[in-house]
Amino acid sequence: MTPLRQRMIAAMQMHGFSPRTHASDLAAVRDLAKYTHRSPDTLAAADLKGYFEHLVLERQLAPASVRVSYHGIRFLYREVLAWPVVDLAVTLPKRPQRIPELLTRTEVAAILQACPEVRYRTLLRVCYGCGLRLSEVLGLRVADVDGERRLLRIDQGKGAKDRLVPLSPTLLEDLRGYWRRYRPTDWLFRGRTGEPLNPTRLQKAYTDAKRRAGVTKIGGIHALRHAYATHPLAAGLSVERLQRLMGHTNIRTTLGYVHWVPSAREGEGALDWLAHLEGSHG
Repeated sequence: MTPLRQRMIAAMQMHGFSPRTHASDLAAVRDLAKYTHRSPDTLAAADLKGYFEHLVLERQLAPASVRVSYHGIRFLYREVLAWPVVDLAVTLPKRPQRIPELLTRTEVAAILQACPEVRYRTLLRVCYGCGLRLSEVLGLRVADVDGERRLLRIDQGKGAKDRLVPLSPTLLEDLRGYWRRYRPTDWLFRGRTGEPLNPTRLQKAYTDAKRRAGVTKIGGIHALRHAYATHPLAAGLSVERLQRLMGHTNIRTTLGYVHWVPSAREGEGALDWLAHLEGSHG
């Protein structure tokens, strides 16, 4: 391992980055060195600009992929090599504004009912019932379930932040039934080796259940988190409350769901301007 890589790993540890961020940032710097055939600490701003032009114009990477690479490389130069921010100014492609194929309540119910194994069905119900990310639900421990206060503790979620999420009476009863059946002692959803379940297995369980339910909308298990956000938002939940439940640091992330649900907090017929006009002539 090179000294520069060691310094970057130490800096990421100091910032409390997740293992996934460690891997993506290191991969971004590795690919930069591979393309330039030089150590990153010998490059100039023009070299970086040329590299990102290569990613966009020649490799034609998606905007999201370019931004992942950008953030990893920016971290190296700003936090490890102490470059001024202005020296890393590059033009990034705009993110396409797409609305995902959101699941309806009926579709969520059908998917959950189509999952035959109790272990996986309970996992999916927790994903939807608490709006958890895949890594968060797999990282749950038995001690994270507070039955008395009906709360679920999410330990070090995205951004290394803890949060508490309300447990509905229905979901709490599901978890109690699950515990009586499997008797977990540490990890709530453990695999055969005693460690947390493999995320690939849960993704496959979701995909299989969606297929059995006849739901053809595009998207993986993260669609249950989107459904958790959009369903109560459309029913009138405040954006500020949703931000806390979702664990978003920036409310702008939460406001994206308002864009997906334009009818959020609108009364029945509130946008029917023609009805209002006709009523005024009565």
